[in-house]
Amino acid sequence: MDINEIVKYLPHRYPFLLVDRVVELEENKRVVAIKNVTMNEPFFPGHFPHHPVMPGVLIVEAMAQAAAVLSFKSMGMMPDEDQVVYFAGIDNVRFKRPVTPGDQLVMEVEITNNKRNIYKYKGVARVDGEVAAEAELMCALKTL
Repeated sequence: MDINEIVKYLPHRYPFLLVDRVVELEENKRVVAIKNVTMNEPFFPGHFPHHPVMPGVLIVEAMAQAAAVLSFKSMGMMPDEDQVVYFAGIDNVRFKRPVTPGDQLVMEVEITNNKRNIYKYKGVARVDGEVAAEAELMCALKTL
């Protein structure tokens, strides 16, 4: 999926859209998505001015956005203005290496459980094959 299709499945927009491409998607199973990290990211001037590092919470958010694409695509639906996916929990988060400008963050997220619009996922984000972060995510689909 390119960015034009991704924005159909995510309500996020710049500067908070953190998925640039989906390279693999197995419905009801897993997704592999990419975030190209550039020096132009709006958080780098403040995190940190002399040593730019992508905030860990945004790495976790990027995995969650990849998970949302997987879930909506698996349900055969696109979100509308009355639907939003919220974090319901984040467990076992580990950060293994910094993510810096020029890195390509490759996120692999798999569905581990799904009950009544509550999804659980296991996500791993890598740079050059090396684990940058991993987390277990729980998200809830809500109708407003």
